[in-house]
Amino acid sequence: MGATPRMRNPWSLAAQALTLLCVGLVGWLVATRAQSVDWRQVGAALRAYHGATVLLAGTLAALSYALYAAFDLLGRRYTHHSIAAPRVAAIAFVSYAFNLNFGAWVGGIGMRYRLYSQHGLKAGLIARVLGMSLATNWLGYLCLGGMLFVLRLAPLPAGWRLGADGLQLAGLLMLGVAGAYLGMCWGSRRRSWKVRGAEIHLPPLRLAMLQLSLSVANWLVIGALLFVLLHGRVPVHAVLAVFLIAAIAGVITHIPAGLGVIEAVFVALLSPRIPEASLLAALFAYRGIYYLAPGALAIVIYLGLEHRVRRARPQRPAHSH
Repeated sequence: MGATPRMRNPWSLAAQALTLLCVGLVGWLVATRAQSVDWRQVGAALRAYHGATVLLAGTLAALSYALYAAFDLLGRRYTHHSIAAPRVAAIAFVSYAFNLNFGAWVGGIGMRYRLYSQHGLKAGLIARVLGMSLATNWLGYLCLGGMLFVLRLAPLPAGWRLGADGLQLAGLLMLGVAGAYLGMCWGSRRRSWKVRGAEIHLPPLRLAMLQLSLSVANWLVIGALLFVLLHGRVPVHAVLAVFLIAAIAGVITHIPAGLGVIEAVFVALLSPRIPEASLLAALFAYRGIYYLAPGALAIVIYLGLEHRVRRARPQRPAHSH
């Protein structure tokens, strides 16, 4: 008898099914909504933005990128590697901008491994820096999103009672996970584990609280940026709650840059409060200010980092004939 094929992990199958469902839902929302949008009004709403509004939004975007760069500076403190802080901040900026525009495997993971390894870090140390950045980002998400969902501050359309109950339950679970992490950082006697060959080290509580503070601040700043672009037509807590839902939807669908996902979620949840043209104009402006402009700058910085690495490499002597 031949070898029987191994059964696939049911959790993996469930995750793939959820991904396909979300992609299908987003595609349906985009296709149905796009036909009814007056794109001339969207263009007019984009042109109506004042320079002061764009400048304020750009300042908030720069602050968010600075906060995100601090995640990798925490990783530097956590691992005690010797790469200079300005270089770490540049690597984090490039990785984050590439991550937003091209996806996690290209930016958040691939770009970090490439740039950190060029500066002498081994794969295991890079994994710990990456793990610290990911944990920092999602720790703030769990706490902030958990509180908003438990308090039912997400602006769900009328009749979505089950959705509100489900979000409240999700919020409780999110707060529980965040609390468990902080509790382990505070009181766990065991400080490290091996998971699939990778070592996970718990940071001390002081560092974990820094993670929480930086991450919450970053999510709040992004919410404020969207609030500014929406001209304050929706309470900031509602904007933030919708954005947090859109963020996790983007992660589930694996669509690079969450293209169409953020728009679909915002239109589904906020179109009863804001005209679609104004809403889409705000989201397009957000993509330009928070994705495209930093992405263009990141390409320039990346090329500069690559050039510095090549110049620093010792030149091989030419062979005599």
